[in-house]
Amino acid sequence: MKVRSDSSKTADLKAPSSKRPPAWIAWRRALRLYFVIPSVLPAILGSVIAWAQGYAFQPVFFALVVMGVTFNHFGLNLVDDVLDYRHAVDLKKGDEKNFFTGGSGVLPEGLLKDTHMLRAAAGLFAATAGIGAYLTWACGWPVLALGLFGMASSIFYTTPPVRYGYRGFGELGLLINFGPVIVLGAYYVQARTFAMEPFLASLVPGLMMWSMILINEIPDYEADTQGGKWNLVARFGRKTGAWLYGVGLAVAYGILIVSSATGILSPFILLGLLSLPFAAKTFFIMRRHLYDPLKMAPANLAMIKVHSLTGLAMIAAFVIEWARL
Repeated sequence: MKVRSDSSKTADLKAPSSKRPPAWIAWRRALRLYFVIPSVLPAILGSVIAWAQGYAFQPVFFALVVMGVTFNHFGLNLVDDVLDYRHAVDLKKGDEKNFFTGGSGVLPEGLLKDTHMLRAAAGLFAATAGIGAYLTWACGWPVLALGLFGMASSIFYTTPPVRYGYRGFGELGLLINFGPVIVLGAYYVQARTFAMEPFLASLVPGLMMWSMILINEIPDYEADTQGGKWNLVARFGRKTGAWLYGVGLAVAYGILIVSSATGILSPFILLGLLSLPFAAKTFFIMRRHLYDPLKMAPANLAMIKVHSLTGLAMIAAFVIEWARL
């Protein structure tokens, strides 16, 4: 496995300052705001399900949950960026890389220092821990259990010695964390209990996240294999990754259809099917450009839209149910 040397890092940081964007733009890129939506939407979804079931709206707790998952995701993005860079997984610059895959690119372009990013990540995780501690005191120990699991999953996704994202378990970890962990955690804070309805609903954003990470790994196949990041696509190839991507989407949409037909979830949950055209678009683009990372970019963007639109539609379904109370 290649590891970046100090001299190579220093060389990267010697880019002329006149060509650098303002620091706030570099930090915005590093935080990767467009990939934080998969944390925020499940948090809103879990809360809205509780309100639709008649539990009281608790705005302060709701705001803290959204802030907590956002800070945690920002920290995950920064740590993932630094460790992928140090292990020579994320070295491409500018128009060499697919904008929607890999890291933010701020380290290969010398826009930020990895040590500064790690300090910022530590601060974000500390803020997350503080919010979790308060919610545990106010709402109960299940918040602590889910919070510790979520934070540990974020930290050890790329951090040694666990690095489960490098060992073929990253996709499953994201499915669990961006589905059941966040949705059930947000639901519990509002309802002080667990239920089957939020768990079943949570599988949809979780599976969407599974598919999103898989389609993002396909353009990074060569970089990941060379850097020793043995995710599912690196282990089994692009075609298997594309197949697993399709399975995730098929199961997610299947849950929406079956749960509505059986009455387990609101019939309005079928609004989630509005994202199907974007899902179909990802398949057509991916099939045509499976081996061309740059031309895969529209498919990666479409998958972000699939996840976001599905999540928003599910939230809307339970808002309708809440309004009918």
